[in-house]
Amino acid sequence: MEEQILGVTKLINGLLGKPVLAMLAALHIRAENPEYPIPNHVAMELVVFLVAIVFFIWLKGRLSVDNPGGTQQCMEALLTNSMGVGARDLLEDIAGHGAVKYLPMLGSIGMFVLMSNLISIVPGLSSPTAQNSVPLGCAVVVFLYYNWCGIVHHGPLGYGKHFLGPSLALAPIMLPIEILSNLARLLSLTVRLWVNVLVSELLYVTFLGLTLSLFLFAGKLNALGYALAPVPLLVPCIFILLHFFVGILQAFVFTLLPIIYVGGAVGEEH
Repeated sequence: MEEQILGVTKLINGLLGKPVLAMLAALHIRAENPEYPIPNHVAMELVVFLVAIVFFIWLKGRLSVDNPGGTQQCMEALLTNSMGVGARDLLEDIAGHGAVKYLPMLGSIGMFVLMSNLISIVPGLSSPTAQNSVPLGCAVVVFLYYNWCGIVHHGPLGYGKHFLGPSLALAPIMLPIEILSNLARLLSLTVRLWVNVLVSELLYVTFLGLTLSLFLFAGKLNALGYALAPVPLLVPCIFILLHFFVGILQAFVFTLLPIIYVGGAVGEEH
């Protein structure tokens, strides 16, 4: 089934479509849709980046030590909170002191996933993380980053010993297992995020359509139609809340797992 082009995607293609087509032609890549060479999920990623830039520039001007506002306190709670589940709290618990240097990278990925998951709550927009290539791209970045952290921290040889197991006698067995285990993390991160966000969006759209159809049908039944009038308003709200919960939960998981991977890569016991 052909993908429906969003209004935002059409606008972005109107601004950037020709340069993108020229770049693809120079790379000998054929656009699937020459009229709209920038697909929905890429356009939505650009929207997420733009929203993030505007939001954090706005927030930076409102930061205050003596009188923090509500938005600042909410953002600080994502870093550290009394429950110990902030990104900084988890990093210090799992990767040890000094692990704050990994926070900018891992925190940025977590914020991107969070905003990408939740942006579809806005009518006319969709979550780029509902397209499998976007979670895969995030997973690849995480995979390269935590392995690079391990190499920098232990050196190439020291980090390589992590894949050999506790003794050289077990190395022939442990090496392929450890390599497959690390590669499996790419699949795990990708599928978990992609499937959950995709299903959440499909549930919302499906039940919205069903409730609207029910309302239109019941509207022909006079009194019953009036009794069911709140249904198309209440049911979508329930699934919006569900999508909101799923989006936050999956962003938390996609932040927690990379923190665990970095902690394992830079840990002293291998």
